[in-house]
Amino acid sequence: MNSQGRGSARFTVVQVVAVLLCLMAVQYVDAATYTVGDSGGWSFNTGKWPNGKQFRAGDVLIFNYDSTLHNLVAVGRGGYSSCTTPRGAKVLTSGNDRVKLAKGQNYFICNFPGHCESGMKVAINAV
Repeated sequence: MNSQGRGSARFTVVQVVAVLLCLMAVQYVDAATYTVGDSGGWSFNTGKWPNGKQFRAGDVLIFNYDSTLHNLVAVGRGGYSSCTTPRGAKVLTSGNDRVKLAKGQNYFICNFPGHCESGMKVAINAV
């Protein structure tokens, strides 16, 4: 009778692992990919681009831009409001950057002189 109980426990562990793997796969498949600014790409006046979209943590934003004219910096609320880049912030310059959204507010700016102040910034809320 003891061996039957152990076999049942192994079967239950396998079932739990299978369910967890399925949940992880569903979460991964459920993530969406968005191109910031749509066909216009990451440019001036993209601040209203998120309107009407529902973003989730784990969604991926693609920032397409001319890397000789622009860049991308993830900043906090203060950096977004004041158009300043915090010390040590990672400045992305590929022209085709992919960023995974964290839960909550996500702020992005271009820190080329005058660009953020001219509207090259976007705030995204991910639930």
